[in-house]
Order: sequence, then structure tokens, then C-alpha cells
Amino acid sequence: MKKLMHKLFLSCLKATELIEKRLNFKLSVKEKLQLKVHKMMCSACSNYEKQSLFIEKGISLSQKREFTVDDIKQLKVIITEKLSDTK
Repeated sequence: MKKLMHKLFLSCLKATELIEKRLNFKLSVKEKLQLKVHKMMCSACSNYEKQSLFIEKGISLSQKREFTVDDIKQLKVIITEKLSDTK
């Protein structure tokens, strides 16, 4: 029974590795089960997964959009204005 428990329970470090791995690769059945059991007991890793998915979605959306020279110039103006307001 102890060996079974050891194989099912992951450390938070290993769980976060599997969360990141799942974004790019398919997990094995064992890894899926281990991650599911860990997240049922660990709210920190569940929150980490939500945050990781949110960041990944933001990155993929920003990579799809192409910025024009005018967009970049507008952004520079906005940043300069914000910096001037703080002085």
C-alpha cells in the first residue's frame, strides 16, 4: 500500500512540471492520474494551473496579432505620457 501511495502522490515541484508539460505534450495515463490526485489535495497547484493557462492564452493571442508601425508609435506615446504623469 505504501508503494502505491508513493506512486500516486507527487510533490508540488513535480506537479508543476506536469502542468507545464501538459501545455505542449500529451501526458501518460499515470501522469494524468498523479496530477489529478495531487490537485484534489493541493489548492496552490490548482491555482498555479489556472494562472499558467491564463498566461499561455495571453501569449498565444499576442503572437497571433501583428503590430503595425503606427501601433508601436501609439504605444510609445502612451508610455511616455504615463511616465511624464508620474514625475
